[in-house]
Amino acid sequence: MLILRGATRILVDVRTERDGDLVVGDDGLVAADAGRVAAAGPEETLDVADCIVTPGLINAHHHLLQSGFRTLPGTRGVAMRDWLPAMAGSYAAVGINGSLTGATAAVGLAESLLCGVTTVADHQLNWPADVSVEETVAVAQAVADAASSLGARLVFVRGTARDDPGFAAESAEAIVGALLPRDHNGGVDVDGMRQVAVGPAGVHSDTEQTYRRLGEVATRHGLRRRTQANEQVDTEIALERYGRRPLDLLEEWGWLEPGVTIAHLCDVTGEEIDRLAAAGVTATHAPGCDVPMGWGIAPVSRLLDAGVPVGLGTSGGGSNDAGHLLADARLAMQVSGLVGPQLPARAVLGMATENGAVGLGRPDLGHLRPGARGDLCVWDISGVADAGVADPVAGLLWAAPGRRPRHVVVGGRLVVRDYRLVAAEESELVAALRARLAA
Repeated sequence: MLILRGATRILVDVRTERDGDLVVGDDGLVAADAGRVAAAGPEETLDVADCIVTPGLINAHHHLLQSGFRTLPGTRGVAMRDWLPAMAGSYAAVGINGSLTGATAAVGLAESLLCGVTTVADHQLNWPADVSVEETVAVAQAVADAASSLGARLVFVRGTARDDPGFAAESAEAIVGALLPRDHNGGVDVDGMRQVAVGPAGVHSDTEQTYRRLGEVATRHGLRRRTQANEQVDTEIALERYGRRPLDLLEEWGWLEPGVTIAHLCDVTGEEIDRLAAAGVTATHAPGCDVPMGWGIAPVSRLLDAGVPVGLGTSGGGSNDAGHLLADARLAMQVSGLVGPQLPARAVLGMATENGAVGLGRPDLGHLRPGARGDLCVWDISGVADAGVADPVAGLLWAAPGRRPRHVVVGGRLVVRDYRLVAAEESELVAALRARLAA
């Protein structure tokens, strides 16, 4: 049991704020009656005076593999047609296998926790060439093991990028069997720490057959489906290859319906936004990737106004170079005024928490109402960076762009205490990745 005492502000959700205490029970859930639960005898009490407590952040779109391939020559300020082969060449040079994905995931997930991200959706698109299904399972298992060792919640997305459709589907089936218990609930394990989804990279790389075969796997197991669409190059290639826009193809291929989340959506028309809303699709905004890659800025305000829940993601280290979701929330807020009304800070915090959970089909995450999973961040606002801030919740985004949480809790367990990982040493994770990249 964990009690947080004396918070300046508790952001229960984007509509509800209060001060005072918060209790997470032995079951890892936010307690309804703090006084009664506290009387049972807490295991630990944290003094959170001069702090804001928020739900744990949800990175709804990441590529953890890219955490080992940041700022590579030939990947900055180039078109995606040049960026993709540069990244692929770097992967091939070191060889994708479980040891690589384990090391990159450990670094990427540690960075995420230290930045307040308690749940990461890892869209794993790249796989070893000419390997067995069992070897793809080893790649996925290494990522899942890294998350377990650090205490992070993981959504592992069995993605594809030009994979054979049949092999991708067979691999996805095997990964479900390896990562989840037989009695999983919609791709989520019992304690909610691990989830599996499926998702092609996009119509620019994957065929109708791939979408349909992975869609069948999702239907059999009740999995969420995730893909990417309407980045600049995605639209160009779809028009060149099919004479149609990406969302037209996704609709025809059975991927514009509830349970589907689409990342990026920089180039969407008003009519397409209405179609997304009518279809019950959710979206993920990734400005920290889209802006430097030159893909544009998704019209988030219009999507939200139409009724499309929009989460927030960093995308991978090959395009963003950082997994700092709060920094990308700040960027999303700042650039939103270039394509519509400026988004309020609380709305963007909602994207980084509850909206991301909606896209994952996880009503237990992204808020601190009674019964929610006890995932939270404690942000110290006593320093000079927050001096003079009239609205401390808005100040989480407007002030201190490099802000990190003092404490991070997942399921009632401290995973970051006083700005340091509890279950690992950063230096050891860095050394392991460096050794693997040099091997």
